[in-house]
Amino acid sequence: MATEGSVPSGRRPAARPAGEVQSRGGGGGLFGRLYRFVQESWAELHKVDWPTQNQVVQGTVVVLVACIIVGVYLYLNDQLWKEVVQKILLK
Repeated sequence: MATEGSVPSGRRPAARPAGEVQSRGGGGGLFGRLYRFVQESWAELHKVDWPTQNQVVQGTVVVLVACIIVGVYLYLNDQLWKEVVQKILLK
């Protein structure tokens, strides 16, 4: 038989939603809340999967190449439509 405070077999205790922190009481002042915020933010930053330098360089190259391709496409499209407008509409 399960005792008070133990978890009955086959059932798990309810989990807190992600990001919810158990209240520790006290620290209700402005500086206490600010300190807690900084602590929790720092803990979350340690969980981040930061990219390596190689991944950052590859991502930057992909973005630059995409910008160049889109820029060339827009420039050529603009030149084409400029000619069309000048010959048809401004004739």
